[in-house]
Order: sequence, then structure tokens, then C-alpha cells
Amino acid sequence: MSSPATTPTQPSKTPEAPAPVKRSLASRVLTRPEIGAVVAAIAIFVFFFAIAPAFRTLPSFATVLYASSTIGIVAVGVALLMIGGEFDLSSGVSVVTSALAAALVTYQLSLNMWVWVVLSLIVALGIGFINGYLVVKTKIPSFLITLSTFFMLRGINLGVTKATTGTVATANVSGLDGFPAAKAVFAGNVNLGFITVNITVIWWLLFVAIGSWVLLRTKVGNWIFAVGGNADSARAVGVPVPKVKIGLFMCVSFLAWFYGMHLLFNFSSVQSGLGIGNEFIYIIAAVVGGCLLTGGYGSAAGAAVGAFIFGMTTQGIVFAGFDPNWFYTFLGAMLLLAVLVNLYVKNYATTRR
Repeated sequence: MSSPATTPTQPSKTPEAPAPVKRSLASRVLTRPEIGAVVAAIAIFVFFFAIAPAFRTLPSFATVLYASSTIGIVAVGVALLMIGGEFDLSSGVSVVTSALAAALVTYQLSLNMWVWVVLSLIVALGIGFINGYLVVKTKIPSFLITLSTFFMLRGINLGVTKATTGTVATANVSGLDGFPAAKAVFAGNVNLGFITVNITVIWWLLFVAIGSWVLLRTKVGNWIFAVGGNADSARAVGVPVPKVKIGLFMCVSFLAWFYGMHLLFNFSSVQSGLGIGNEFIYIIAAVVGGCLLTGGYGSAAGAAVGAFIFGMTTQGIVFAGFDPNWFYTFLGAMLLLAVLVNLYVKNYATTRR
């Protein structure tokens, strides 16, 4: 007797996971932190291009790029620090402290310039380390810690310079050994064929590229966003919060040192009262570029766009022939417009699917 034929059982179908919702290209672009600043930068560029004929020439554009780079170099570090949830109000005077340290000691001891270029870097990194260490150990807000550093460095800059030279400026160091080579590195001009720019523009773009790579392509970048978003949660999953914060303060100090070296080798002498107020400009550039004051959001590229907006505004007012007495009013209006556009675009992006 033959066995009854059996019908093969059909394999049960596993329910498929829902496909991820794909956002449009426009929606993905609008979620970038710097997109609002880009829109504002385009508007400001078109405005000055239309009303100021001098703004349209390549030499003028090179001047705009230089003005942008002098803000943008330090603004990169400030943006990374703000993404990490902290502020540094001593960055402006730290620039001058680094330059003074290199100029005063080198001139008094007749040393090769490169000796104190390196040693002034150690001084700058030490300032950043102290700021970061005090913030993570005392839990005092970085606003207060770095404000204290600001006042101390301001007094040291003026007091030491006056005691050493009898004036508020350093002696001219252009005749010291190593000066020409250092000037080529920190303050030379680069001919790109169609335009000649100061080397700070090249360094600025390089620092922006490095900062963007660190934020978007490395584990350290994830740590920075995590620390700025919620330090307690980041600590709970193993992020070395103190090391990240101290490292970010030292990053700001490094870039402040670099710009300080540019000032020294570009002008051969340094005024001890320089840099006061620039710390707010660095923060403004970062905020205009999309960094949140609460931390955890922003980009290095956005800070670069914010610095470019500042450079266009400062030089555009000159090229347009506006009364310079209205400079800060016009600058404030341009920056407010940039912030409002940035906020509008960001809110639009978060509600768009």
C-alpha cells in the first residue's frame, strides 16, 4: 500500500522591515548646520557686488579672503569648542600673548626666531590646558573661567611689555635670525596664478578641512558632538569627557598661537593691547555658521562661512564708500540677518520630510 502523497509545506514568510524613509535632496541639504550661513553669505556678496564696483576685482577679493582668514583661523577652534558645549573668552588676548612671548624673549636674548616660535606654542597650549582643566575639575562654567583668564592675560600683556620695553609695543624683530623663513610660513604671499593671497588663507582652508574631517569622519568627532549634546550621557557610554574638553580648549589655544605668529611676522612688532574684543567675533562667526550656544550642533565649515561673512562686511563697507562710523551698526544688521536666515532654514528643515 502506497503512502499518501504529502503536500510540501510552504516556508513561512518573514515580515519585511519597513524601508527607511528617504528624504529628498533638498531636505538633506537644508539640515546641514551651515546652510543658513551660506544663504546669507550669497545675499551679502550679491549686495556688495551690486553697489561697490571695487568689490568686483580680484585684488579686492583677495583682501576679503585675508580679512576672513584672520577671523576664520581661530573661529575653527572656537566652533569645535562650542560644539563640545563650552566657550573661550580668552581666545582674543591669547593671540597677543603668544606673539608677545615670542617677540619679547627672542629680542631680549637675541635668539633665533624659531626658538621662541616653538616655546610660545608651549605657552599657548599651557593656557588652553589650564582653562580646560579648571573647567572640568571645578565645574565652574567656562564663561567665568575664561573671562578670568582674559583679564589676567590682558594685564600680563600690558604690564610685561611696558616693563620690558618701556612702551606698549615690542621692538621690531625683523632683523633677527630666522625671521624671513618664519615670515614665509606665517605671513607670506602665495601666487595662485589668477590671484595672489596671503598664506593665512591657505592655512585657514586647511584648518577648516581638518576640522571638518575630525568632526565627520573620526571617533573624536563623535565624542565632541556627544559631549556637547549631553556630557552625562556621553560619560555613561565611555566617552572621556574631561580629555575631550581639555583637548578642545588646547585646540583653540593652538589656533590662537598660529594667528599670533602671523601678526608678529606680518608687522614685525606687536601692540600689547591688540586682540581685545576679537573673542566675541570668533564666537559670532561660529554662531552665524550654525553652532548652537547650547552645544552639540554645528560645523567647522559653517564657522568658515561665518568668518567669510565678516570679511565681506568689513571690506565691503570700505569698498562701497560708506561712512565708517556706521560700521558696527551695519555689521550688526548683517550678522542679525544671517542668524535669522539660519534659524528659519533650520526650522524649515526639521519640519520637512
